[in-house]
Order: sequence, then structure tokens, then C-alpha cells
Amino acid sequence: MREHEKYDHFDEFDDNPDARRSRRRRFDDEPQPRRTGRLTLEERGRLARDREAALVTSDLPAGADRWSTWGSADHGPHPRPDWLVTDLSAADYELGVIKTGKEADVSLIRRALGLRECLLAAKRYRSSEHRLFHRDAGYLEGRRMRRSRETRAIANRTAFGRNLIAEQWAVAEFAALTRLWSVGAPVPYPVQRDGTELLMEYLAEADGSAAPRLAQLRPSADELSELWHQLTATLDLLASQGVTHGDLSAYNILVLDGQLMLIDMPQLVDVVANPSGAEFLARDVANIARWFHARGMPEAEADPGALTADLIATAGMR
Repeated sequence: MREHEKYDHFDEFDDNPDARRSRRRRFDDEPQPRRTGRLTLEERGRLARDREAALVTSDLPAGADRWSTWGSADHGPHPRPDWLVTDLSAADYELGVIKTGKEADVSLIRRALGLRECLLAAKRYRSSEHRLFHRDAGYLEGRRMRRSRETRAIANRTAFGRNLIAEQWAVAEFAALTRLWSVGAPVPYPVQRDGTELLMEYLAEADGSAAPRLAQLRPSADELSELWHQLTATLDLLASQGVTHGDLSAYNILVLDGQLMLIDMPQLVDVVANPSGAEFLARDVANIARWFHARGMPEAEADPGALTADLIATAGMR
């Protein structure tokens, strides 16, 4: 199916009076359907698979919540890590919520088949119940739907439009992680995307606890300097790809065994194609430099102006 035909079935159904008349008449004592807005085609498919899995839960291993969704998802890049379980007969176990946010929640999943297992972070973007995505107008600059109906739905924030935005964010983050992981950037491995659900490598300490955010740390002067040099090298790698994080802060950087790892990247900004690209880059640098300055790093060592100029040059904008 071509991308521009992806949602054509909605128009065909809405404009077909015979289809409307053919709907089964409901009796008064029947539960009436809840109409919270149209779902995207991929979300309909994912929900249908979830419902089908729910009908066969008796066949699931004890404690499992669903069969692996690997077979129906978009897959991460090669070479795939050895730890990843890709068997279609594996089962997924929900272990709890790691983080809740404005646009998405992140849960921990154990995917297992016999003695083989791996831990995955499941990021699930909210759709129709979410009122407004965080600053999405600037980030979505240049990401235009092919059909005016979808564009209007997004602009008017209808329920269908919010579902479209949720799926766009999941697609965008999966693409960003795939691109950056493939060039060696310090990001979690993107395992798969299925509708508005994105599964990623779970970044954990030796005891299994989640890697801490940079904002949680109080590094020594030497550690602070090392982290800053890692960060500038990472930003330079992103700039060489013509992109910047777009919402960089100490809250979306993890530190695992002394190594920085970037997360939360659905809004990855093309600094060349986006009219505000240079502004996003400068803001990323200023935000993170402010945190390092507050932890005691001299401004002469972490000069946001000089770093921004270097990154813009690396991106080929000057």
C-alpha cells in the first residue's frame, strides 16, 4: 500500500451511503459504541492484534501479557544486537511503568522464550485522550501530510488528528533512533515500532535499575569535564548528520557506566531544512550548558556561543 493511500478507507466509508445503511441495527439494551474519534490504519491493526491476542490468553505462558509483536512491527537496523529476542513464539511480560510524561508513558517489558530473554523499554504515545502535543508546531515544520484532510485534522486537533500526531511522533522517533544508532551515536537500540508503540533497548545498571538521568547526578569536577567532552562530541556527530536533538536537557540524557546516552528524540530537528533549525541548535546548547555551569563548570570551558558556532559550521550552514 502506498503511503498516500494509507488512510483512504476512511473517506470511502464516510462517503458511501450504502455502507452506512448496511450497519447492523442495535437494540436498546445493547451497549452503545464509544466514539472518541477515528484511529489511524496502523493503530486499528495494532488494536485488532491486541484483541486477537486477548482471545488466546489461555495459551500464553503463565504471567505473560501478550505474544511477541515482532512479526507485525517495523524492525530496527542491522546488525541487530545479540541480546535481542526476535522469535515470533516469544511472549511479552509487562513489568510496570518506568516513566509517565505529557506525550507518552514508558513501561518495562520482559520478552522471553524459554531461557532466552531481554528487557525492553516500551514507549507508548497517547492519542485521542491527549489534548495537545508539546510544542509540536515548530517540530513538525516540513513534515506535511499528503492529503488536506489529515492536515486539517492535525491543525484543528480533532480526535483523528491527535491520533495522527501520536503515530507521527512514534514514526519520527523510531526513524531518528535508527538513523543515529546506525552512525554510532550514543542512543538506545530501536527494537521495533508497532503503531504508536516504540520498543527500545532498556538501559540499566548492573543491578537492573534504570540508568539515571544526568539531572540526578552530582558529578565531581573531573567527571563533569569528561561528561561535557562526551556531550560535545555527540552534538558534533549529530551536526555532521545535519540534525540537533531539538529538546535537549539534563532530563533526556542518561548516564550508563559513565557514558552519556541521548533519549526522547521524536522531535529531532533538521537544522538545514527547518527554517528555525539554527535556533533549535542554539537552544539545545544553551540549555545543556546552563546545567553544566550550575554544577561548577567554568563558562570559559563550556562556552555555548563558541560551541554553537562550531556545530553550525559542522552542519555546513556557514
